[in-house]
Formats: sequence, structure tokens, C-alpha cells
Amino acid sequence: MTGGGFRAYQKTEVVTADPKKLVILCYEGAISSLKLAKTKLYAREYEAKGNAVQNALDLLNELRGALDFEKGGEIARNLDLLYAYWTRHIINAGMDQDPRGFDPVISMLEEIKSALEVAYFGSREGPWK
Repeated sequence: MTGGGFRAYQKTEVVTADPKKLVILCYEGAISSLKLAKTKLYAREYEAKGNAVQNALDLLNELRGALDFEKGGEIARNLDLLYAYWTRHIINAGMDQDPRGFDPVISMLEEIKSALEVAYFGSREGPWK
């Protein structure tokens, strides 16, 4: 499959995906992006670090935008606050050029992703088991 064909396939998969799977994909993408940002920061590849940080922030914004405060109540409000906290923490770590500054956010993202996989799919392996 060509690069363009694969990207089209990925886009189709996202558009038709189960909303719960999309949430998990956003968490996975944010985690991967922050790990990449750390790697690029250690390598002093600042532009690539910035791109990875921006991708993580974009994914957090998607998660925030998907919150339903009417149906989600207190949980949605708490997630909104958590996403805002993570956003500030990521921005500060990036500005401080501190690779370890991403670690607390990565850890919390992984923890919540695992909890969501269990809640949504009954397993930490999520929908891909």
C-alpha cells in the first residue's frame, strides 16, 4: 500500500471508529508524542520536539472538545481540569527544555488510558485484543 493509500485508510478508520476506540487512540497518540518529544529533546532536535509536543497538545484539545458536560457531569468537569493541567505541564516542560518534565503527564495518561480500556472493553488490552 502506498503512503497516500495508507493515510486514506487510516483516515477512514478514524472516521468510522467507535467513539470509545477514538478516545483510546487519542490517549495512545498523546503518550507516543510525548515520548517522542523526550527523545527529540535529548537529541537536541528542537523542531521535531516542538512538532511532537504540538501533536500531543492537539490530541488533548480533541479530548477536551469531546467532553459532554451534560451527560458526563462531575467526571467531565474533572477531566476538563485534568486536560488543562496536562496542557500547562506539557507547555512548561517544553519551554524549560526538560525531558523529564513530560514524565508525570505520560504516567497519568497511561494510567487513565488503562482504566478507560478496562471500563470500555473489560481489558487493559482495549479493543485490539
